[in-house]
Amino acid sequence: MSILPITVCGDKILRKKAAQVSKVDNKIIKLIADMFETMHNANGIGLAANQVGANKQIFVVDISVAEGYEDAKPLVLINPKIIAKSEETISYEEGCLSIPDQREEVIRPKMIKIQYQDADLKTQTIEADDLLARVMQHEFDHLQGVLFTDLVDEETKKRLKKPLNKIKNRKVEVAYPISSSADYQIL
Repeated sequence: MSILPITVCGDKILRKKAAQVSKVDNKIIKLIADMFETMHNANGIGLAANQVGANKQIFVVDISVAEGYEDAKPLVLINPKIIAKSEETISYEEGCLSIPDQREEVIRPKMIKIQYQDADLKTQTIEADDLLARVMQHEFDHLQGVLFTDLVDEETKKRLKKPLNKIKNRKVEVAYPISSSADYQIL
């Protein structure tokens, strides 16, 4: 397993809609293992493939480090689709490994139902609420080319302009490796 550089806002791959995965081969298995290692190294609880430079519809989640979720199992979601959302929404502060040191309140549905394929490409469905639903929606958005900063109000977007430019220009210090250029891509 390897720790991969994390792409940052401004990197082109973060704005692309990720490509479907048609087969799980050794490259994909290694990518998934590397994604978990990279996420854990950066103290994250979710990571999408495009955040490590892979244009694939894959994300990993491990919320077991969060209080109250110690028994949660790590998850790998391939080709995910959100098939239902609750009308009830909640606001919660979100951060992102691709947008280091920035956290903002984001309103999202409290509950979702998501259909995905597991590492054997078998179709699975899971209902998630609270933290798990939030993390899954955040990572699903990444695969659509959407960042959490796109979901905040105009005033917040204006306030974030300067910090986001510093991140794009790699003028930030982070405790994990980040991509070397806006064109970084591995798969």
